[in-house]
Amino acid sequence: MAKRDIIVIGASAGGIYALKELAATLPADLSASIFIVQHVAPYTTSYLPTILNFSGKLPASHAVDGESIKTGHIYVAPPDHHLLIEEDRVLVKKGPKENRFRPSIDALFRSAAYTYGPRVIGIVLTGLLDDGTSGMWSIKRLGGISVIQQPEEAMYPSMPESVQQHVEVDYVVELAQLAPLLSELIQQDVSPQPTLSGLERKRMETEVKTAMTDSAFAMNILQEGELTPLTCPQCHGSLVSIREGTIIRYRCHTGHAYTASSLLAEIKQGVEDSLWSAVRSLDEVTILMNQAAQAFDEGGNPEAAQTYWQKAEDAQQQAFKIRTIAIDEA
Repeated sequence: MAKRDIIVIGASAGGIYALKELAATLPADLSASIFIVQHVAPYTTSYLPTILNFSGKLPASHAVDGESIKTGHIYVAPPDHHLLIEEDRVLVKKGPKENRFRPSIDALFRSAAYTYGPRVIGIVLTGLLDDGTSGMWSIKRLGGISVIQQPEEAMYPSMPESVQQHVEVDYVVELAQLAPLLSELIQQDVSPQPTLSGLERKRMETEVKTAMTDSAFAMNILQEGELTPLTCPQCHGSLVSIREGTIIRYRCHTGHAYTASSLLAEIKQGVEDSLWSAVRSLDEVTILMNQAAQAFDEGGNPEAAQTYWQKAEDAQQQAFKIRTIAIDEA
């Protein structure tokens, strides 16, 4: 009978320290494969496999597109690429970002759940916002096990707290308890996979495929949710809302995906950027008006000079007000 032999782990802020501690406690004979998404900037070099190899007994490497899955190996998502799983092989794809990230925890978790169902153990560690919550919901929906780091122990508790709020969590543990728990869970036989409706399975298949490619529109992603008046902050495409239990997510026709929290964060960032752009423009107006005023003054037209100095003062006052709002928004 099948065992729980697929372990997917998501981490963000503070995750390097947590993953290093976990790797140090995992046994060398762990009869499972581990897949990790750690949020990193797209332009950085990731040294996480080197860190994990130095810290623990299991070999770790950046995943390579198309390679076969080996037991007792740790696969790490490379920067700016989604890590996915499909039929005993690893996929590394540059599909649309989810929750403003690539790699995305949700994308990994969802592909693992879709492919392996109850054989999956999902783990969410320290991090900000809520990437991993939707993916963990998919893991639970297809019969897998959900584990989160004890929020009180996490350097940044937002991600495990979000999972705890929206998903029926099986285990809440401190890092020191995680390796013994995994050694126990991978010995368990799995139950049959829960039955999904045809529409639910089709939607999950579409979302998994969307993370692999940029052809979300061709796969009729707009038919997978309810059309909203909101637009995607990245590409300004239409957004549809998708419900998963108490979770509300959004996806645009080009494939970008957001939870409500990540969409709010992206919109607020756009508002802040627009405010600072307005400040810059008004500062430039002030410079131009002052230059014009000086030219009129030197040319013997003090009335015109006074008019432009006043316009410069007005622009400066407007910039000050908008700058104050932008600072409050930050």
